[in-house]
Amino acid sequence: MPQNKLLPDTCAWIDFLRGKQTPLAAALEQSLLNSEVLTCGVVLFELLQGIKNPSEEVQVQNALQALSHLEMTRELWIKAGKLSSRLRAMGHILPLSDITIAVFALEHNCVVLTIDRHFESVPDLRIIKGPT
Repeated sequence: MPQNKLLPDTCAWIDFLRGKQTPLAAALEQSLLNSEVLTCGVVLFELLQGIKNPSEEVQVQNALQALSHLEMTRELWIKAGKLSSRLRAMGHILPLSDITIAVFALEHNCVVLTIDRHFESVPDLRIIKGPT
């Protein structure tokens, strides 16, 4: 039976790492136990830019270190550019960080865990939405 792969958006990690009792944090916690959870550089970047003290940095680094880390390639950058262009033509402008997450998820057959509604505009992207 194939494992589900989950690529949590930064918002899910923030709730989880801060110990918030939200459906998003609970879904991530459950996935860490039952699924293959992946991460990528843009999520690490977004988490680290919000660090308020050294202990938070250690917590973030430790939490993500054990996970499979996805890396951008030239081909994925091309796919990201094309996806962004298609979405813009449909009137949807997503931040580069979210385009990157979407491309990783599509390429690696992952589900994105997020509260960001704009992911819904990405064709064929599977998402698990937390409450907004």
